Amino acid sequence: MSLFLRRHAFLLLLLVAGAVLRVLTWVAYRPALLYIDSYRYLDNLHALRADQLNPIGYDLILRPLLAVGGLSWVAAVQHVGGLAIAVGIYALARRLGARRWVSALATAPLLLDAYQLQIEQNIMSEVLFEALLLGLLWLLLAKGAPNWRRIALAGLVVGFAVLVRLIGVSLAVPFLLYVLGAGSSWRTWRGWRNAGIGVLAMLVVIVPYAAEVKAQTGKWGLTGPSGSMLYGRTAAVADCANLHLAPEVQVFCPTEDVSTRLVDNYTHADLDPAWPGPLPPGADRAALAHEFSVDVLKVQWWDVAKAILSDFSKSFRFTRSTAINDVPIDRWQFQQTYPEWNEPADIAMITQQYDGVNPSVNEPIATFLRDYQINGGFVPGAVLGFFALLGLLTLLRRKKPRDKARAGALFAAGGGLFLLFASAVFEFSWRYQIPALVLLPVAGALGFTTLTAASRRRLAAYPDSVDVGAVKDFDDRHPGAKLSELTVVIAAYNEAGGIGQVLEKMPDECLGLPVDVLVVVDGGSDDTAAIAAEHGAYVCVAPRNRGQGAALRLGYHLAADRGARYVVTTDGDGQYDNSEMAELVAPLLDDTADFVTGSRRLGHEEADSRMRWLGVRVFAWLASALTWRKITDTSFGFRSMRAELACAVALNEPQYQSSELLLGVTARGARVLERPMSMRLRKAGKSKKGGSVVYGANYARVMTGTWWRGYVLRRGRTRSGRAS
Repeated sequence: MSLFLRRHAFLLLLLVAGAVLRVLTWVAYRPALLYIDSYRYLDNLHALRADQLNPIGYDLILRPLLAVGGLSWVAAVQHVGGLAIAVGIYALARRLGARRWVSALATAPLLLDAYQLQIEQNIMSEVLFEALLLGLLWLLLAKGAPNWRRIALAGLVVGFAVLVRLIGVSLAVPFLLYVLGAGSSWRTWRGWRNAGIGVLAMLVVIVPYAAEVKAQTGKWGLTGPSGSMLYGRTAAVADCANLHLAPEVQVFCPTEDVSTRLVDNYTHADLDPAWPGPLPPGADRAALAHEFSVDVLKVQWWDVAKAILSDFSKSFRFTRSTAINDVPIDRWQFQQTYPEWNEPADIAMITQQYDGVNPSVNEPIATFLRDYQINGGFVPGAVLGFFALLGLLTLLRRKKPRDKARAGALFAAGGGLFLLFASAVFEFSWRYQIPALVLLPVAGALGFTTLTAASRRRLAAYPDSVDVGAVKDFDDRHPGAKLSELTVVIAAYNEAGGIGQVLEKMPDECLGLPVDVLVVVDGGSDDTAAIAAEHGAYVCVAPRNRGQGAALRLGYHLAADRGARYVVTTDGDGQYDNSEMAELVAPLLDDTADFVTGSRRLGHEEADSRMRWLGVRVFAWLASALTWRKITDTSFGFRSMRAELACAVALNEPQYQSSELLLGVTARGARVLERPMSMRLRKAGKSKKGGSVVYGANYARVMTGTWWRGYVLRRGRTRSGRAS
């Protein structure tokens, strides 16, 4: 049990926080919150008629729940359902290869978002819809490329999702694209057969319901008097003064100013029997509304498109606010009084019927929840957009076609974005963003996992078999060698074009100490070792290439074991100015620091990449936030440190090692200083770093992982003052 708690500590912490918030929400609003749609669900609970505004999927679940308990019981079940969905997200992400902390982070939006809490307290269909989204993810992703049986079940889930919320019909597109795209199935007959099975499974659910709607309303559809999405969109932008409309169509043109028109009012205008006003005898109101919409589209198609794109972009705003033509956001915010979306007497009658109590609000708790929600207790749209971007960026990662994490990231990102876009086509409401809390965090977790999938495995503890072979090579080359107190360690992989110039400019002494140079050749195939030896450096050759982090770790231990007290690192490509070494070493000798690193931002930089320039600043900000000390440059390779400190830090990354070392020494309470230094463009060879996106994702992975192990999991640490 203790091991289980430690392994899943981050998730359990988030679950506890989420559970506390849900208990507070459940206690604050009794017996539950009732929105406009809530009354429609309750009115249709027993008749289950298909001619109503909302389809009956939620009623099919609500009815047995109310048979067991009241509205308060339903709200409690929905809150537990929210917690269960979070656990399902965590388990799925772990199954697809995400690290525990990444998987736990994917649950945070659902667990802690106040809008999610509020909707769970409502008698509304959102939680059931979210559960279906999670079920769809599990069916398609959990066991690799889905077979026809799982595709059929997934099709049934999509079909039922349509009966829970009509926007679920938009899931059909990413669902079928995934079925055809997974493993390039579209190239095979089997792939198209599976897609056909998926379509058939959806239709098995949808067609009989549409037929029932036809029987009750006289028209094919999935809802009764639901109005027209097309009319709602076109009426909101129609410039009637410049449209040439027939007299019987002109009456459908709104009289309000365009800037104040609310799409929702026009979409459901047909709920008002008097709308739109007098019509010619025998006129078909729905047909005329459609004719009006087509006429507007012919002239103002770009205005309609801009309105949709504008609403879609609102999903990714950092803050939450309401434009004058949006559905008011306060509908989904905690209030200090019980929200009245019906006559007070009717509300009381319903709560008395199901729970035997009048509606009530615990004002202190409601005030706390509202303050939490208003003051940042929600997931910014920009964060959801970042999650989606991480999922889509996996297209740039060259992985096997059936890589599960990559496929899952693309499906979750595509499904989430398509769902948001389809909602924006209908109308914008912050309520419609809530299902993205299931899909887009999963996309982010799996995208991050794919982008940071190490090309090399983490290093075993020092010394591993490669280290042992390299040390033997050193002893064979330099029997009985003792290194200077101040030793420069250079990790080199195929640096024959530049290592000679670097060694020629290396000082023989620094601040009165003789300087030795140890070049660790990381399994290269050129003449780096021979050139280094010709210039008087000690040489150690690893039997195979593992990465700069492995070579530097080997160099730290080898230097310390052979007598070095202070270690300086630099690169073999000529980017750093060796004449600045004294600036790095002096704080070690006068005992004012244990670790000194240069900073291009405090000094001088020759930048050839805007992305790298940006990355240096982003990761410096992240490191500062994680360590609570000012750090301006996390990846500067010209550094000095006490040899025993370099050997004490657990270094397991074959690449991206600079942040691992920096955060590792800060976690141990070492005194860290930054000094202004110069960084020039590479003098020879080419960079071993990967593409900007993949490299940056891996760098972030290593930095956050090192912070988690060093600052959160490691006990008994001490913290020193801020870096200067």
